[in-house]
Formats: sequence, C-alpha cells, structure tokens
Amino acid sequence: MSNDYFKFKQFTIFQQDCAMKVGTDATLLGAWAEMPQTEGEPARILDIGCGSGIIAIMMAQRYQFANVVGIEIDGKAAAQATENAKASPFSGRISIFHCPLQNFDDTHGFDAIVCNPPYFSNSLKCPDQSRTLSRHTDSLSFDELFRNAYRLLTDDGEFSLIIPTLSLHSAEEAAALAGLLPKRLCHVKTKADKPAKRTMLSYTKKPQEKVVSHEIIVNGSEYNAILRDFYFDRKPA
Repeated sequence: MSNDYFKFKQFTIFQQDCAMKVGTDATLLGAWAEMPQTEGEPARILDIGCGSGIIAIMMAQRYQFANVVGIEIDGKAAAQATENAKASPFSGRISIFHCPLQNFDDTHGFDAIVCNPPYFSNSLKCPDQSRTLSRHTDSLSFDELFRNAYRLLTDDGEFSLIIPTLSLHSAEEAAALAGLLPKRLCHVKTKADKPAKRTMLSYTKKPQEKVVSHEIIVNGSEYNAILRDFYFDRKPA
C-alpha cells in the first residue's frame, strides 16, 4: 500500500486524497524539465494536471525566481496540492487551481509547461472516478493537451511531458498537428539491456538545429545526479 506521504529534502508531499501517488514518472519529469532563460518579469511555469503538486513544487525549488501555477481537474487532488504547496518553502510562488485545462485561460503565457498526462485509452475503466480522471485520456486527449500547451506557451517557452514509450508515435503526431516542434527526447529504462518503458519529451514553437536524444537508467548515475537535490536514500517506486 502506498504511504500517505512522501518526504523530500525540502518538502513533504501528502497524497492520501490523490488517485496517483508519488512515483518515478513525476519525480523524473520534475527534475528533467527545463525552463528557457527569461529577461524582465519573473518567469512563469504551468503544471497541467498537477495531482498532489509534486512536479509544481519541484519546479519551484529548481527555479527560484519563477512563479508556478498548477491546474487539476479533480477537486480532492487540487485541495491536497494546495495544502502541500502552502506547507512548502516555496508557498509564496505557487498557486493551484481546480480547473480542467480546456477551461483554463491566461493572458501572459508560460515560459515552461510540464505535464505527466493521463495515457490509457480504450482500456477498462477503474470504478474510482478520480483514478480514471488521472489515468485515462477521456478527460484529456493528446490532441487537446498539445493544442492547449501551444495556446498557453510563450514564443520562446518549452513544453515537457512524460509518456509511455508505446504512446510516442501518437504524441509526436499530436505535437506536429498543434505546431509544436521537438527539442529534447529522453528514453527511461529500468535496466540498460531492457527496452524503454517511458519517454520524456520537450517541445517549443521554434525549430531546433538538433533534437537532443539520450536515455536514463532508473537508479543509474544520471538518474541519481538529477534527483540528488530532492531524494534522501529512499526513492519512489
């Protein structure tokens, strides 16, 4: 059974009211996603489907001069994310809204957008409605996700997400239709000799000279390096 909370070096995530618990997908994305350098006004970061608030809080820790907004369709999760954010050292820079992405509007745009999206489609639904919302694409398809990410991203911004590697082609098609262009790609493997189960992607509105592609092995040297500012000895499964 999952713990009701997970303690990081600088903050604690309570998750008893969240369908999706702290895990490798969220923590890897929170450590891997990048925000382009900005000038002038404070940078802005959006976490789509923020759940417990884990990625939003990680981004606030990494980018000390950024304001972070999290949106979440499930009311209980949004309330828990709000409490987790308030209890963190970065509370003054994080705002959580109970709102579906399709209804979320913003006039300024975001310099970085992150998302650990629902990814099951055409599969058996869970009786728990909250878990279905967080895991199935019924409430947020790839087409809707990328189209709205494009709408909310600044001209120089970067959109990062993590998906099952089996869904890579569908995500790439949706990104292209939305007008987003690839910047970075990282395959996540549990072992070096095993195929990747997850892939992290980042997109921008501007073409890149070269798409940077690499892989991370869970519990390998790069994995531990990018998460060293967050983990104690214990790691989410």
